[in-house]
Formats: sequence, structure tokens, C-alpha cells
Amino acid sequence: MTEPLLITNGTVVTWEPGHDLIEQGAVYLSEGRVIEVGMSQDMERRYPQAQRLDAEGQLIMPGNICAHTHFYGAFARGMAIPGPAPKDFPEILQRLWWPLDQALDEEAVRYSTLVCLVDAIKHGTTTLIDHHASPNALAGSLDVIADAVEQAGLRAVLCYEVTDRYGPHSARASIDENVRFLQMASNRPNIAATFGLHASLTLSEDTLAASVDAAREFHTGFHIHVAEHEADEYDSLAKTGLRVVDRLHRAGILGERTIVAHCVHTDFREVELLRDTGTWVTHQPRSNMNNAVGVADVDGMLRAGVRVCLGNDGFSNNMWAEWKMAYLLHKVWHRDPRRAGGTQIIEMAIHNNAALASVFFPDAPPGLLMPGSAADVILVDYHPTTPLNAGNLPWHILFGFEASMVTTTICSGRVLMRDRRLLTLDEAAITARSREIVPEVWARYGAYAHKALQA
Repeated sequence: MTEPLLITNGTVVTWEPGHDLIEQGAVYLSEGRVIEVGMSQDMERRYPQAQRLDAEGQLIMPGNICAHTHFYGAFARGMAIPGPAPKDFPEILQRLWWPLDQALDEEAVRYSTLVCLVDAIKHGTTTLIDHHASPNALAGSLDVIADAVEQAGLRAVLCYEVTDRYGPHSARASIDENVRFLQMASNRPNIAATFGLHASLTLSEDTLAASVDAAREFHTGFHIHVAEHEADEYDSLAKTGLRVVDRLHRAGILGERTIVAHCVHTDFREVELLRDTGTWVTHQPRSNMNNAVGVADVDGMLRAGVRVCLGNDGFSNNMWAEWKMAYLLHKVWHRDPRRAGGTQIIEMAIHNNAALASVFFPDAPPGLLMPGSAADVILVDYHPTTPLNAGNLPWHILFGFEASMVTTTICSGRVLMRDRRLLTLDEAAITARSREIVPEVWARYGAYAHKALQA
């Protein structure tokens, strides 16, 4: 258990609706929770024995949350795809991501996770919802990831993606890995579990039914990609006569604990089903741009009452970069500068992400700074030349914040980075070992990618 910590002398951003910023504010953390938020002078008198951290005028903010990511993709950086460039998203899956996930062994799973966790700490992202695949290092892979998350001191929700693309034995093993980890995760305070599914286009009716049956005793939801590309909808219509969301609804996948990523090509009735079932949608603008899959109707979904969150799909854990891309992408896509305004970005990235995280960590919900919240805090060295208040803070973030401004990252009251120095992970050692193992990963990837190219 960490020692109580009093963070003083900063501008506190609670993100509580209707609350302004607290200048010369302080936050008192104990037993992994926020105990009190108030003025520094008052709090110093109230907690004279607490260990202190002087924010020195910085912003004191909740740690950022990523609602959908893939740790396993870290070693794709700089990797060449054999043959001509993939022409569409199905080819990207077949020639990049599916060969890469097959190339991972247990050590590569561990180090690709650690690389992402270093990135998360440095960028002030303290809660991450991951979606994993490593078919040739499957059994126990979620424990490997969880061990790395605990070593880093961060908070994560983990699952293994079930798919039929490697045959029925692998699909069954994927279901078993989710079940095993759902049974074990409750013993890990900063780790939660859900049930992973890849996407409708790689799941048979039998595997969907088996997954729902296996998950039933845990009262869990699911984490699945939905309608990222038109191919997902076409496949579902061909197999079942239903669009993807309708198919998942019929199978019993949707619900208040289920996360569906992307929803770029859902129609209005699908949006209604997502709203009516309380299903969470995650938006990943950088990934959608990179894969050229189109742009989700985020404004429309929010207006319809869908709970839309913000993830990164394996891009860097600089969530403010995702904020900025979301803010800009919808404007240029619709040729309308009123789209995806700062208010909508805050709704997704702060309030909906926090509400989603609270589903998995209800005892100390992450994402806000208020009594009872998780003691997940970042210090941001931002000193604006224009007035800063709760009303214009979103636009300060969108136009003024940079990832390099994060100086201190705290999760569950434990200081993971202070004055930009990592305290729980050895970045140099992680980088050195990653460079040693990646050539073998790339060689295995190349063999699988050439097979895909010849198929």
C-alpha cells in the first residue's frame, strides 16, 4: 500500500461537471483513492503529516484513459510489409496484423506490452483497455500482459480476441484463455477482465454462441471490433442476412458492459440498438485515417444517446493527440467547422471514458478528481499566456497542450514518473531488449506475410 500523498500548489482540474478550476489547489491521496480536493493552504493544515509533492504551479489533472488499444502491435513500428502496399483494410489485416500476431512469442508479448506502458506513463495515460492476440503464444498470454502492467504500476482491462481464422482448436483455446483470466483477474487490484472477440467477419455462429455461453457465468460483457470497414457488414449480411450490430444483438453480445470499437459503417438502426442496449462505442480517429476506412458519425451517435468513448487502436498512448485528430478529422470530412466541437471531445475523452472505466473499477473510478475517485493523477507543465478556466480548458488542450508537458504520472497513489523520470520501468533496458528480439519477430512476420501475399 502506498503512503498518503498530498499534492499541493497547483491548479486542480477535477473534470467534475459544473466545477471550476481550483487555483492554488491541492489533492490528498490515500489507499489508492482521492480523499479530498481543496485549497492548498487549507489542506496543508488538515494533513500536516502527509508526504508532500509540490506541483510548483502546474496543472493537477486526472490521468488519461484509453478506451481501446492493442499492446501487441508495438513492434510494427518501422516494419516493412512485403509486396505492393495493401490497397484496403482487409488486405491490411491479412498482410500486416494477422501475420504479426502469429509472429509473437511470449517474450515478444511481454516486451511489446512494456514498450506501450513506457509510452503510457510518459504521456500521462493511466488506464488502458487492451485487446490482445498472439495465437502462437496464446495460453497464459493475458497473465504475461497483466504482470507487465503491474510492474509498470498502471491500470488495465484485458481480454483475448476470439477468432475462427486459425481453426476451431485455436478458437476454443481463445475462449478458454478469456475464461481463465476472468476467473483470475479479481485477485489483481489494478487489473480487470472482459471477454474478447475479434470481429463478426472472423466469427462463425457456433463460435459466437460458444463465447456467449462461456461468458455467461461471469456476468461480463465483450470487447469486439464492429463495422470498421464495409467488409464486416457485407460478411455478416452474406452469412446471416443481418447487419453486424443486429447479428451481435441476436447473439447476446451487446449490453452495458460491452465495448464495440469503431462503428464506422453502422446504419441508423444499428445506432439505435447500440443506444438501447447501453453498449459502449469507441472512436479511434488516427487509426481510421491510417487505414482509410472512413469516419464514424460520432456527432450523430452522441446526439442519438450512444455512449461514445475515445481510444487509440494501438497508436501512441498520447491521448491528447487522439483528441486533436478527432477534433480536426470530422471538420474536414464534413467540410463543416462546427463538427466534433470541444464539448463533444470532452464528452468522449473525459466523461464517457471515465464512466466506462468505472464499469471495471467501480470501487475507485478513474478519470475524475473527486473524493472516492482513483488516485490517478498527472502534473502538466502548462502555463498559458491567455486566461484559463473550466469553460475554455478543452480548447487550451486542443491548441496548447503537448505530450512533453506531462512531468509526473501517478496511478493508485503510486508515483510512476516524477519530473519526467520513470520510476517503475527501465526504459533503456526495455528498449535494448526489444531491439534484440524484434529481428526474430520480424523474420517470423515476414514468413507469414509472404504466405498471405501468395494466397
